[in-house]
Amino acid sequence: MSTIRVAIDGPSGAGKSTLARAAAAALGFLYVDTGAIYRTVGLSAREEDVDPGDETAMAAMLPALRVELRYDKAGRQRMLLNGRDVSEEIRLPEISRYASAVSALPAVRAYLMETQRELARKNSVVMDGRDIGSVVLPDAEVKIFLTASARVRAERRCRELEERGTPQPFEEVFRDIEDRDFRDTHREAAPLRQADGAVLLDTSALDFQQSLEALLSIIRERTGL
Repeated sequence: MSTIRVAIDGPSGAGKSTLARAAAAALGFLYVDTGAIYRTVGLSAREEDVDPGDETAMAAMLPALRVELRYDKAGRQRMLLNGRDVSEEIRLPEISRYASAVSALPAVRAYLMETQRELARKNSVVMDGRDIGSVVLPDAEVKIFLTASARVRAERRCRELEERGTPQPFEEVFRDIEDRDFRDTHREAAPLRQADGAVLLDTSALDFQQSLEALLSIIRERTGL
């Protein structure tokens, strides 16, 4: 087996990015945060004052858009928008809504899909998102659906925002997560679902280290690593 593809899907706030990054580091794989790619497109829509739900307007904007993935010396993924590092900007809370809207558009998904698949062709990857196992990498060697209850995800998100110095009220974060879940599971283009053959991993009752150990156990069991 020349390369191994690990596809991790799940709802917003499930800890996919943090766990996928840690798993990739432990395995020596490339980590690909597809959510960051959609956030970058969402940020561009906001900066260009384009309605992120208007597919015609978004499609017209895409050809001039240069979205790049880079990796720093520590192996962390950095996102560049037209040559500018926007890795921090795309994590602002309001960008989540833009990312959710643009990710529902078939034109945007088609535009970005080849970028994601090319990375998986050239490298062993741990890739996380909403439709990696079901659409982007349907033949991945390992598929995992990572989730946790909405309340637990909201609590984790609140802690993360507080650590970044951008705290938000719990009820507001909880409502945003429930709204995002509804949009992601009801969109027409590649709705969020557990892919065929995916292993369900619910981390509601697990801390980070326990979640990482469970994730690595599944990957190693499926690949023989």
